[in-house]
This record gives sequence, structure tokens and C-alpha cells, in this order.
Amino acid sequence: MDFAKILSKELNWPLKKVEEAIKLLEDNNTIPFIARYRKEVTGEMDENVLRKLAERLEYLKNLTKRKEEVIRLIEEQGKLTPELQQAVEQADTLQQVEDIYRPYRPKRRTRASIAKEKGLEPLAMLILEQSLLKGDLLELAAPYINPELGVETREDALQGASDIIAEQVADDPDIRDTARKMFYSKGCIQTKGESKEPTPYEMYYEYQEPVRSIPPHRILAVNRGEKEDILQVKITVPEEEIISRIAGKVITNPGSISAELLRNAVADGCHRLLFPSLEREIRKDLTAKGEEQAIKVFSQNLRNLLLQPPVRGQVVLAFDPGFRTGCKLAVVDETGKCLETGVIFPHEPQNKKEEAARIVTTMVNKWSVTAFAVGNGTASRETESFISQLIKEQDLQIKYTIVSEAGASVYSASTLAAKEFPDLDLSYRSGISIARRLQDPLAELVKIDPKSVGVGQYQHDVNAKELNSTLKVVVESCVNTVGVELNTASPSLLQYVSGLNSSVAKAIVARRDKEGKFERREELLKVPRLGAQTYQQCAGFIRLAEGDNPLENTPVHPESYEKAEALLQEVGYKLEDLKEKNSSIKEALEKIDLQKMAEKLATGLPTLRDIVDALKRPGRDPREELPPVLFRQDVLSLDDLQEGMILQGTVRNVVDFGAFVDIGVKQDGLVHISQLSDNYVRHPMEVVAVGDIVKVSVLSVDKERSRIGLTMKNIQ
Repeated sequence: MDFAKILSKELNWPLKKVEEAIKLLEDNNTIPFIARYRKEVTGEMDENVLRKLAERLEYLKNLTKRKEEVIRLIEEQGKLTPELQQAVEQADTLQQVEDIYRPYRPKRRTRASIAKEKGLEPLAMLILEQSLLKGDLLELAAPYINPELGVETREDALQGASDIIAEQVADDPDIRDTARKMFYSKGCIQTKGESKEPTPYEMYYEYQEPVRSIPPHRILAVNRGEKEDILQVKITVPEEEIISRIAGKVITNPGSISAELLRNAVADGCHRLLFPSLEREIRKDLTAKGEEQAIKVFSQNLRNLLLQPPVRGQVVLAFDPGFRTGCKLAVVDETGKCLETGVIFPHEPQNKKEEAARIVTTMVNKWSVTAFAVGNGTASRETESFISQLIKEQDLQIKYTIVSEAGASVYSASTLAAKEFPDLDLSYRSGISIARRLQDPLAELVKIDPKSVGVGQYQHDVNAKELNSTLKVVVESCVNTVGVELNTASPSLLQYVSGLNSSVAKAIVARRDKEGKFERREELLKVPRLGAQTYQQCAGFIRLAEGDNPLENTPVHPESYEKAEALLQEVGYKLEDLKEKNSSIKEALEKIDLQKMAEKLATGLPTLRDIVDALKRPGRDPREELPPVLFRQDVLSLDDLQEGMILQGTVRNVVDFGAFVDIGVKQDGLVHISQLSDNYVRHPMEVVAVGDIVKVSVLSVDKERSRIGLTMKNIQ
């Protein structure tokens, strides 16, 4: 199988470039490295194309391996024919290979295998020939009576032959494909359920929807309801229509004496074997598609969450809200260093509001606090109300924002947090995490299991291995998109840099702690277990804001330093000029003819384009170009909301059926997919992303169930 040729056609990419990309992947180059620094070689494949290529390449390799295995297994049974081998070799999917192999796969003893043991297979083949137009099937079966093998009568012989035919029908690849297509085109998911207690599955108590159109999130909801023994789920199909279609394939001579028996055998094979098998297969396939979509939604939400803009240069006072145990406080300076922790009890049952106000005001004045960060967990809105009132009463020139604290408790109890803050009680660690999430979301959130960050959709119902693998790729992509400051990054952050892993990341930090700050990227080569190959993969994604060479605070790879320096000389500048962030350099670079300059410097045009972009904005953080964090000074309650009220909010989560928006009240509001735009929306992610600041209008308020309906339609 020519993998490159197949992938070139599927991806609509030049064959030569696909071959080079495959070679780079097989030489253990990482996808971020290839996408960023091997653009000429691949024809500028981006990360998405490269990941599709890598995944599809893996599938094709597995397909080839399975084909070889199936051919070997059938050959060992002595049943391999040239036609069968050709069918396996020409199969395009693993499903096709498994369908071909199905009749030869070892099975537990079945009615058909027992009939074969009784010597009834030749009779089944005679019946399938359908050559007899006259006579009696009972006479045809007479020679196969064998009491010693358990065939007492002619009827026993015909029943055994019928069992063999039924299994053969159910295992036939062409028949399975026909029935499978009809299951997909005409089948319906049907659910029934009941419960004495309120459940999220009430809409599914009497429900059905076509298999071909049921959305992925409903598949997972139905599965969960079934798992919790609240719903019964089945696929209904036009059984008689399918049986008739299959009978038409099996009965080639309707006038033969075999026709009636064959018709009954087909019906038996369908009801007893084929339909249950296909229902399991299609439920499994639908679940896989549901999981794939859930993982896709989670991945995109996670990416948008991790790439939230950092809030630089702020001294942050974080509130980890609570009632009985109080609100934990943590003051963190501009670099993320914890300055002070504390606890206040402004809510029930203690109600020590005055004492709480005094403690917070003292902290604000002592450390010159410039921003508040409030965790969005239990007592969040009560704490927000307390802060809003305090800002007004004390005339504090401070704004606050709500920060998702999903996973903060997981982090607080982790060995990593214990190592970072060995002298702090775990209840105070989450406050520090909340503050740092505001200052640099990416650096802090990489310390937490991605499944715990609160932006998923049925993430606990999907394949854990697949989810973890995909989310790791997302984190890796985000980290390498932004770049990592070598002299401040934690091992948690460094381990996601292209080419690095957990042990090498720890070794880098250990050397930094022992020898002091890194001055140049190439000093990484002195780190144990970090060789030339690893250095090549990681160097371009490492930043040194105060390094000897200003290029080391840009995405320019060390292998292109000479080209970058030569480019600067061509426009009349030196490397040192970059330290001044001279705007005239940007103006000079914008005037050059990229094509002519690429030829002059003997470098590829894509590489030169990236070098120019990096030199225009040394030290640039791509996240800073995104909408800033929404800060507030006052707070609303559910009672304040009126239909038609226009508010500004932050998108907290995006799911298949809409988006949840934080508008400053206790409960996030839902903008249903139908309310996201005046135009048709196929998926909410076409319109909104986690972290977006949006204008919404209140559609409905259900105080009893604490539900808020919002719309983004017709808002000026």
C-alpha cells in the first residue's frame, strides 16, 4: 500500500510534500516543530493538516497489518482462495476487512457449528444451490439422518441445515453491508424511561429520532440514562423490508423447492443473529461518533481557555469563596509570588462582614493590590456582592473578575502543589492558583488534569485514553504557540514544549536552580538527557527575555540566527537594536520585497516571512491580541434580571446545543444554538468561543430552577 499516494489524494496535497512530511514524522520530529520550522519541506502544512496526516497514516498502517493478519489466519484454516485474498487486499477500511473475516473467525459453539459437526453442511449447500424444481425437501434430507450424531429425523436434518444457512446469511459481507446501510438510513433510536425522582432525562421517557440525524450530544445523554438504569434504548428498523431485500439476494430461484426454507432461514438469521449484531455495532459506532464530537468540543474549549490573555503587571488578591469554612485569601505579586494568605467569614453562619472588610482593606493597602480575582464555586456570588459593596464603601480603585476555579481543589491536594507550597495548608493553595490563573492562565492551568478544568461536554462518558491523548495534544499546541520563558517556567509547563518530557523538564529546572539563570538557548545542551535532537525540537519554542541574544526572545530558531542577522544588516540595523524595540525596524522590514530578499539570503520564503514577523515584534505574546478579561465593579442578582435587559458577559463553556455565559449573577445563562445569531448556525463554535466577551439580552428567568435563557439576536 502506497501510504503517501493515498494521503496525497485524501489531503489534496502534493505527493512530494506528503512524502517529506511522512519522513519527518518517522524521524521523530514533533508536529509543532515541523509545522513551524519545516514549512518549505511540507509545503506549509499547518498543525491541523499534519495531525490529520499522522492519524490517517497510523490508521493505514494498522489496516495493512490487519489485512496481513487476516490473510494469514484464513490461510491457516486452509480456506484462502485467490478471490478471498484479493477481496481482503482491496478493502479500504477495517470494517470491510472484519466483515470479510467474520465467517472465518473462531466462534463459540453455535447452532450452525453444532449442525456442521453433525455432517449437515453438504445438505445446506444443496439447499442453497436451489437447483431442484420438483420433489420434496424431506426426501433430500433423508440421507443425512444419523442417530449417532443426534440427527434423528429428516426434520432434524433440515433444521440443522437451516441453522447453517441462517448463520451464513448473517455473516455474509455483502448482506451485512446492505442491512447496515438500511439501519443507518431507516433506523430510529427509540427510548423509554421513568423515574419517581426528577432526572435530566425526562425528554427521553417517550422519544425517538432517526439514526442518521441524532446529534452526538443526545447519543451520549441517552447512553448515560441507559447506564443509570433510567432509560431503555433500542434501534427500531423496518425489519420485514430488510428481510425481503436480503431474501431477494439469497433466493436466486423462487421456483425451487428450497425457496420457502430459505425464506424462513433468512428471517431466522436476521432476527436471531444479524439484527442484534448490527444494533450493537451501530450503537457502538454512534457512541464513537458522540465521543469524537465531545472530545472535539472539549479540545476547542480547552484551547480557547488556555489561550486566554494574561493579565500582566497586576498585584492580585484572590478569593476562594466558602460559607462555613470562610473565604480563603491570597495576595500574589506581578510575578506570581505569594505575598500573604488569610481567611475571612463575611457570610452565614458567622456573618463577620465588618471584620472581613477590615482584613481585605488592610491587605489592599499593605500590598498595593490592583485587582481582585473571585473563584466561581460555592458562595461565589455572595462573595462578589461583598466585594462590590466594599469597593463602593471604601472607594477602592479596584475592579474584580470571576475566575473559573474548576480543578483548583484537585491542584491544591496534588503533590505538585505540596512541593510548591510545603508550608501552606491545601485550603490556601487554591487561592494562589485562582490568582495565577488570572495573571497567566496557560502557565497555571497546565498544572491541572485537563479533564478537571470545567469546559467539557460529557467528558466523563468518553473513552478516557482517547480523551487524555487528545487533550495532551491541545496543551502541547497551546504551549508551543505561545512559547515558554525558560528562566521562570515550571516543570509542568516545560514538559509540553516540543521535544521535551517530564524528566527532561525537571532536569532543566534542577540545572537552573543549581547554576542560575540561562543566558543562551544553547546552554540547554548542558542539561542531562537533552541532546542535539531534542535541542533542535525545543529551541525555537523557548524564550529568554533577558538573554544575551535578543533573537532568543523571539520564535526565530537558532538554525536561522545567521539569516535573521543578515536580514537586519540588509535594512541597516544590528541585533542590539532589537532590545530597544525600535519601531523604525518594523517600518524598514515592512518595505522589503520578501521574494527578492529570500533569494538574496538563500532561504525559503515561508521561513523568511516568519523571521520578519518575529523581528517586527520581539517578545510578542500572541494571547495579548485576544479580547481582554472582563472586569466588573458591581454585581447583579437573579432578582435584578428583567426580560429584554442587555448585559455583557464572558463565555464560560460551549457545547453542541449552545453556550453558557457568565453575566454576573449566581447562575450562568444559556444562549441556545437557535439564539446565537440571526443567521443559521451549524455549531455554536462558529459564533462563540470560551473566553469571548459577548453582549446578550435576557430572554427568560426561571427562579425556581435557577435557569436563565439568553439571546444574542438583534442586539445593537
